[in-house]
Amino acid sequence: MASLSVKPGQRFTLPDWQNNSLLISADAEQQRYNSHHIRQEGRALRNETGNQARWDEHNSRTRLNDRITSVDRWREALARCLTDTDLEIDALTKVKEAAENALQAKNLCLDVAIECLTFRESRRDIDVVRDLVEKELLREVKVIEKTKKELQQRVDDAFKQLCRLKEARQQLSCDHQHKVETLELDRQCVSFNPTSGNISFKVNATRIPDGTTALREWELNSQRNKEHAEAEMRASVDLRGAIMLSIAQTNNELDAQRIATEFALRKRIRDVEGALSELRWQEQNTLEEIAEMEEEIRQLEEDIRKRTLDLKVAHTRLETRTYRPHIELCRDQAQYGLTDEVKQLEGTIRALQQKRTESQDALDALYRQLHRIQTDIGYKTNSLQLDNKCMDTRKKLVIPVEKFDPEVDAVNRTRNLPRNSQLELA
Repeated sequence: MASLSVKPGQRFTLPDWQNNSLLISADAEQQRYNSHHIRQEGRALRNETGNQARWDEHNSRTRLNDRITSVDRWREALARCLTDTDLEIDALTKVKEAAENALQAKNLCLDVAIECLTFRESRRDIDVVRDLVEKELLREVKVIEKTKKELQQRVDDAFKQLCRLKEARQQLSCDHQHKVETLELDRQCVSFNPTSGNISFKVNATRIPDGTTALREWELNSQRNKEHAEAEMRASVDLRGAIMLSIAQTNNELDAQRIATEFALRKRIRDVEGALSELRWQEQNTLEEIAEMEEEIRQLEEDIRKRTLDLKVAHTRLETRTYRPHIELCRDQAQYGLTDEVKQLEGTIRALQQKRTESQDALDALYRQLHRIQTDIGYKTNSLQLDNKCMDTRKKLVIPVEKFDPEVDAVNRTRNLPRNSQLELA
């Protein structure tokens, strides 16, 4: 008969078999729990790092845009200062040429006076006297020589001032060009995004390059360049006035008084224009603040509307839960939470309404101030027009010094000069 074959090997008991199954199940559950925990941690980490990366990129982009705005504002200020410097160089050049022409014109007067004295040397006998005519001719020669010496000094001063103006302009031009290049680079940085084709890892990207300056030093450098140019322009304006006055002093006392009056008018025009510029700056800032305040009020009203809707939801939830049956109508945590939410929302709405009232009052005050500023601008504009009419009327008082009237308008040029109150970027 055939016998039953038995496979060799270890035999396990039924409890071993059951324990093995339970162990496998327990291990599986533990592994699933561990996997779930890791997945949750991974998801949280992804969310946290993703949000952090987006905020960091947003902050960097915002800082870049703010930096671009700051640099662009300085670029515009330097560009305006460059334009004013060029205008002032041109104006001073014309006044210098005017002084040279006036100096050249004095040669004819001197030649005539000397020639008259020479002619009078041909007098004979008793007519060779020191009469009043000779005295006046000799005095005329002295006056002309003194005038020539003064005009020559003015020409030399104008030449030196032109050199200083051109030096200041060179500094402004370099600073302006550097800011143009910086703006181009920063705008290129703003345009970069993860899909850009020209992004890559860089070696030691966080290093501090050689020659790096502090922000305060950067601001002070531009401020110094601008203030230096403005100081040279103011000195140039003063010098041009002095040159014009020196030319005018060859006339009589009435002409000198007329020049002094024109200088007073010029100073008044500069003062009025400075006040107008300040008022227009204040008007622009007030208008911007009004726009921002109106937007803030709109945002407050929108928040009030949203919080009111939230309050309605909370009220509805509380009211709906009052219909819970019998023992279910208990003051549970949800009840306490809804009650606290209602109180919090009511307080929030009151605070928002109070802030809206304060904002509206501030907006009304801004409008009143704007009206006051615009009214004052109207007054000063009228005064400036009257002063300009005075200057135009005084053109009829042409100074007949060597039949010379300089082409440059030494009055109007001063109106374009920059003022320190117009730009404080630091």
